[in-house]
Amino acid sequence: MVKLYASEKGEGKTKMLIAMANEAIDNCGGDVVYIDDDNRPMFDLKHNIRLVEVNEFPLVNYRELVGFIYGIFSQNNDIKQVYVDGVFKIVKELGDEDFIRLLNRFKAMSEKYGVDFIVAANKAPSELPKEVKEFVCE
Repeated sequence: MVKLYASEKGEGKTKMLIAMANEAIDNCGGDVVYIDDDNRPMFDLKHNIRLVEVNEFPLVNYRELVGFIYGIFSQNNDIKQVYVDGVFKIVKELGDEDFIRLLNRFKAMSEKYGVDFIVAANKAPSELPKEVKEFVCE
């Protein structure tokens, strides 16, 4: 499963993702990874959620993010959910076509490995390409 939460900056996506991750760690039957561009959620996430701050690992395009996540998977077969907060801040060069490719890769990874992806994007849903509408949550 891939869920995309899209709205303008400051509309509460991070707080919602943190709450979802905190609930998931108790109920999903596996490990949870939270990927962000900084470490601000450190004190809000439960201690057994793996917070990955990607500023230490600059990701230029969507392929690098996918490879990065595969690297995380290679170290832990128990991951059940991956949260990506602020995808357009994490991946520096992410146009519409690459965003479509990224979400489709997440969908394929989800199906293959049984991992859910929850993604937050600082864009209004009306600004997103129509090809990603299937992933958008309200």
